[in-house]
Amino acid sequence: MSEEVKAHGLDGKLVSPDWPPLTLDEMRPLLEEYWQLGAPLGISFHSPRPLSAAAVVDTTCGPVFVKRHARTVRDRAGLMEEHAFLAHLYIAGAPVAGVLRNSHGESAIEIGEWTYEVHDHGQGADLYADAISWTPYFCVDHAREAGSTLARLHNAAEKFDAPERKPRPLVASFNIFAASDSAEALNAYLDSRPALKNHSGVRSAAQQALELLAPFHAELLPLLPHLKPLWTHNDLHGSNLLWDGIGEEASASAIIDFGLADRTNAVHDLAHAIERSMVEWLTLVEQPGKPDDVRVHFDHIEAMLDGYESVRRLCREEAAALAPMTALCHAEFALTEADYYLASLGSEESARVCYEGYLVGHARWFSSKQGARLVDALRRWPDTRKVTP
Repeated sequence: MSEEVKAHGLDGKLVSPDWPPLTLDEMRPLLEEYWQLGAPLGISFHSPRPLSAAAVVDTTCGPVFVKRHARTVRDRAGLMEEHAFLAHLYIAGAPVAGVLRNSHGESAIEIGEWTYEVHDHGQGADLYADAISWTPYFCVDHAREAGSTLARLHNAAEKFDAPERKPRPLVASFNIFAASDSAEALNAYLDSRPALKNHSGVRSAAQQALELLAPFHAELLPLLPHLKPLWTHNDLHGSNLLWDGIGEEASASAIIDFGLADRTNAVHDLAHAIERSMVEWLTLVEQPGKPDDVRVHFDHIEAMLDGYESVRRLCREEAAALAPMTALCHAEFALTEADYYLASLGSEESARVCYEGYLVGHARWFSSKQGARLVDALRRWPDTRKVTP
């Protein structure tokens, strides 16, 4: 079965996974430490998400979701940052699946070169199991559901006051453009990550992106004091949601996969949700010289924002910050992905896609006609939003 497992590549095509798929033999000694689970019976689904190995494992007491990380990406301490946030959200009644603890009280288990976590399978169907990043929701109703579910998560997160995460690969932080001096903050970001610190290609690309994004940073700066720090998900898209029902009438029942979570702010998280699903970035991979062919799903954006504000209204300054934040939020994610490929996989080729294609390419796109249409639509939104002030 492992020979058939495929993962999503950086160009959206299915490729051989970077990490060996989970096996039933591997699951037996791990899951026998979980008193609440029976014996593993089989693996019913291998996740195609590329940055770890994950699968739905059927046991005699029901299915669970198991994820295995390389310890260079997530050690026990790194996972415990995520699990503390998840535990808070779960107790607060947020729409999330719980993390299970083994008979020793551990939720992050280190075995050899790997770190494992086991999650409750959660209530709902994985309607977007095969969807790749940067592809849209199936319909506007799903986008609206995603927005309202994210708002519920933000409400539940308000009393979680842990500090921001330590520098790690694959964390969507918000430091560079949260500073008044973005160049100084960029240098601090790179200097704290050995794989990026002395990489000339990364530093050159980062400087290009800084220059391209400078107008958006200037627009955001006066609004920053109004963006309350908040622990956020930072990776909301269809395949990180579970759904109650099928078709357009399905409602979102849970948000999953908190690997990119960190202490940022609600607008940063909402901007990521727009960037992840409303802009078809893969067109730039196939046709980098045709930025205006990149489709933007404006109807989905409107629906997501309506859904969000039906639960949690943004103040005037937060609403105004959404346009520049949407142009800026991808930068640290592109850099953290480059860090992952360089430090954990030693892949210069994949890292280059991140720092040249994602970081610089996406930054440049926001100056294209189509990118300007998106930013201008978000700038107009605060005056046209449907929710009564």
